[in-house]
Amino acid sequence: MNFAALMQLKEEWTSFKIRHPKFPAFLKAVRGRALAEGTVIDIRVTAPDGTVLNSNLKLKKEDLELIRRIHELI
Repeated sequence: MNFAALMQLKEEWTSFKIRHPKFPAFLKAVRGRALAEGTVIDIRVTAPDGTVLNSNLKLKKEDLELIRRIHELI
């Protein structure tokens, strides 16, 4: 694992939280209340030109482990 890249990622996450203070609070609420096997995550992205992209996924046990490990890193 590249420690320098990990430290850079942590700094960038700190800056992201400052720019978008509501989003980390949302993620914390999701993590505390809704992350369970079988949870469906819906994602919608609207591009500047108005194009909308949607996707969803149903969390599996392995996904929860990955999310836990990522959370530990940052």
